Amino acid sequence: MNGRRLKSLALVAGLIGSGLALLAWSQTWFDLRLSGQNAQASLDVIEVGGAVASPAMAALGLAGLALVAALAIAGPFLRVVLAILQILLGGSVVLAGALALGDPVGAVAPAVTDATGVAGSAPTAALVASADPTLWPAAAMLGGVLVVAAGLVALITARRWPGSSRRYSAVGLADAETGAPTSVDEAAIPVADARRQVSDRAVDAWDELSRGDDPTNADADADGVAAPAPDEGGDGPAAREGHDDPSR
Repeated sequence: MNGRRLKSLALVAGLIGSGLALLAWSQTWFDLRLSGQNAQASLDVIEVGGAVASPAMAALGLAGLALVAALAIAGPFLRVVLAILQILLGGSVVLAGALALGDPVGAVAPAVTDATGVAGSAPTAALVASADPTLWPAAAMLGGVLVVAAGLVALITARRWPGSSRRYSAVGLADAETGAPTSVDEAAIPVADARRQVSDRAVDAWDELSRGDDPTNADADADGVAAPAPDEGGDGPAAREGHDDPSR
């Protein structure tokens, strides 16, 4: 498998795993039933979501998505660092789900407090008749496993990944030996110079008009065409026309 496919595999696995953890956080994790006289009839079954049972899951899922975006554009060295962080992040997702499943009474304690007003680990535990887990805690853990797998793939194959594209780079570096630009379109340079020259000529023309000079004379001299000499002392075109007129 080439580097491009390995990169795509790692990024897609990380994206799916982080998205699954974030989706699981927004779903119901436990079906809670209270016991005793404090349980209201309308709250016989309380749905406890992942936001209550595992509040950190949202932050872990968002961090996983950010890591996938960073891995997509990172260089070889940063890929290794980000891959290690991704492995740790996926392990944290698995750990958060396992803690909630391992202690369901503690995970639903905030919901018991909201329903009954009773606080404290021992009093709330006495009010819990049952806390049945749904499939979403396991789904969150599965997402964490995918994130860990994506981090391992990235860590092992990071140096085989292709580099990020430079097609949108505005300025390129000059080659160390030839001095030629590496990413700037050389065909655009003459066009830019021509536009700059036209702009400079327009500015010069306005400056000459501000000083009271006629910029068209300067343009004629620049093009190699001599301007007509002033009519002084009868040597100009008007004087010659007067001499050639047979009526005089």
